[in-house]
Amino acid sequence: MAPVLRTTPPGHDVILYDGHCRLCGGAARQLQRLLGGTGTRLRSFREDGVLASFPGVTADRCERALQLVLPDGAVVEGLEAIVLALGRRPLGRLLRVYYVPGLRQLLDALYRVVARHRFRIAGRQCPDGACVVHFK
Repeated sequence: MAPVLRTTPPGHDVILYDGHCRLCGGAARQLQRLLGGTGTRLRSFREDGVLASFPGVTADRCERALQLVLPDGAVVEGLEAIVLALGRRPLGRLLRVYYVPGLRQLLDALYRVVARHRFRIAGRQCPDGACVVHFK
């Protein structure tokens, strides 16, 4: 794991996801169930004030990939963020297969494609017509 960024340490894991994306919201709910009582907090980066708590973590970064802010402020994104968050759970060691050379690159590429087209795949759930900004 090579954090690309450091931000304000929250003291616990925080997962930032896109609350306007149906696919992301469903994945966040599933992650919350799988993480159980680990203390990990899931927040939509679109909620007022959320990104202000994590300087350097921009809306643009969050648009491209899920962000995991670790307790010490290190930030990991995308599929690796999911692997790290779940890796501390029972059976989470099985996720280490992600780090197999070649497989990681393939899975990351697939993640980027799904992330880029997530609104076409699953639709939007935006308040007050805010989804107009997602037509790219």
